[in-house]
Formats: sequence, C-alpha cells, structure tokens
Amino acid sequence: MMEKRKLGAKLSVSAIGLGCMGMSEFYGPREDRESLRVLARAVELGIDFFDTADMYGPHHNEELLGRFLAQQQQPVRIATKFGIVRRPGEYRRSLNNSAAYARQSCEASLKRLGVEQIDLYYVHRINPEEPIEETIDGLSALVKEGKIAHIGLCEVSADTLRRAHAVHPITALQTEYSLWTRDVEQDILPTCRELGVGFVPYSPLGRGFLTGRFQDTAAFEEGDFRAHLPRFAEEAIDSNRRIADVIAGMAAEKGCTPAQLSLAWLLSKGPDIVPIPGTKKLRYIDENAAATQVTLSAAEQHQLESATERLPVMGERYTPEGMKGVNA
Repeated sequence: MMEKRKLGAKLSVSAIGLGCMGMSEFYGPREDRESLRVLARAVELGIDFFDTADMYGPHHNEELLGRFLAQQQQPVRIATKFGIVRRPGEYRRSLNNSAAYARQSCEASLKRLGVEQIDLYYVHRINPEEPIEETIDGLSALVKEGKIAHIGLCEVSADTLRRAHAVHPITALQTEYSLWTRDVEQDILPTCRELGVGFVPYSPLGRGFLTGRFQDTAAFEEGDFRAHLPRFAEEAIDSNRRIADVIAGMAAEKGCTPAQLSLAWLLSKGPDIVPIPGTKKLRYIDENAAATQVTLSAAEQHQLESATERLPVMGERYTPEGMKGVNA
C-alpha cells in the first residue's frame, strides 16, 4: 500500500506523485496509448497525485488526463498550473499572472480535464511586474467559488512565498530539487516548513540523468529539449557524470536502482516532501513507485549527500529563456 503524505494542512496525496509533462512534449515523441496505460498503472500502484499544466502541449497534457479521468473510477488528485503563455511548437514564452488570466485559464483547464474542481492550482512562473498579492487574491476568489481546492506556487523566492501566504494559505510549493539541485535547502524549504507549506520536488531524478541514462548527447531522441540544456551539453555531461556514478555505486550497495535511491533520499528529507518523477514508460512507473520501500539510515543519507555535494554541478538548469520566472 502506497504511503500517504500531507501537503499543507489538508491535502492528502500519495508519497510519490506522477509528473505528466513528458507524455505530451519536451522529452521526444508522444504516444497517447502508452501514456494512458502508464496513468492506469500508476493508480494500480497507489499513486493518486498527477501533475500537469496548461502549457504542456500546449493543452494536450490536460486533454490527455481528461480522457483518462473520464474512464477512471478511483479518486485522483490533479495539480495543474497557469501563468506561462506559449504557442504550439515554440519554446519561447511570456508570463501572465493577472487575476483575469488566472480565471480564464482555470475555466479552460476545468473543461479540458473534465472536472468540477482542480485539487491544486499552481502559479507556474511569477511575473515580477505583477504583484503576487493581486494574483493570489484572484485565486482566492476561485477557491471561494469551488473551482479550485488549494493554491500552489512554482519556483518562487522565500519572500514571494511569504507575501502570497499572507493573502491566502499556500498549500504547496513546487521547485526542482534533487541530488544535483539542492538550492532550496538554503531558504525555500525552511520557509515552507515555517509556514506549514508542503514541498513538491519536480525533476527529482535530474531529468533522468541521475538514473545513469542520458550520459551522452547521442542518447536523446528527436525533439528532446534536454539536448539543449546547459547541464546536458557535451562538456557538462563529462563532468556531471561523476555524480551519477556515485549514485549508481551506492544504489548497487543498497540493492536498489539509482532512481529508487534518488527518490528515497528525497522522501527521507521530511514527511512534507512529495516528489513527482515523470515518465511515459510502464517499466519506470513500477520502478519509481517501489522507491517508497527503500529506507535510508541517517548515516546512509549523510554518506550520499557528502559524496555528491563534493562534486561540482556544471551548467545552469535551463537556457536563459527557460529561466524566466525562476526564483522570482
């Protein structure tokens, strides 16, 4: 039975969620039939927390989940997002956090998902030119109307989180967090805990890099945006591979896979943490779910952290375009 964890005061979800972005784009060709099988298998394994966004596709990912939910009997928690505006086929984006756009986006997402209420609605990226207080006030109105149950933020600074939380309780904050991206431990995670905000790490497997895959630029399929990310550039991969090697070595000693060790490490960081590894392959959904059965002692946790943090990470997380709104 999959362990349950609580985000904020009231949102109960499976200890590991499912990031659905790659089912639509960014990580190579999509295959809807396989993705629908992955979604069904996730539910069988006890995963009930699915993460999407209106910009994944754009719109295709929510539509895919809507098809699945129309046939799904078991209750599933859906988290989706608004705020990034982009055209199909373009990576270039703009940011819109206005209350009017939030309402427009929410109503469109409800229709695509085929639900009456979104369980967790995130501001995907913050536009620093629009006051966060006005955005949250607009979302608060949607909560009162029953269109969303909980409000979340993505990739924000500790100060922005405090300002938002003062307007309406924030249930969860989603930011990249893994063994090669630990910036959140400085300010963001402590602030979440001070305010009682749950934390949702995305890319908990380093976009697949920490699993031992994608250790060469030739490994990417057509249309895989990782081929253009600074951390996956040829010179960076040669350096960053040492981090994946450390994880692989410790996983072998532990009798689990590198992916399971990486997820178990995140789970060990606190009961308020719910990682959302993404996959569109059946074999990986089973592997990821089994990470909840891997436990780390304090000594093992310290050993893993010490061994990886000694190795510098080369390259930014995103290109300059992708960094828009990060830590805003």
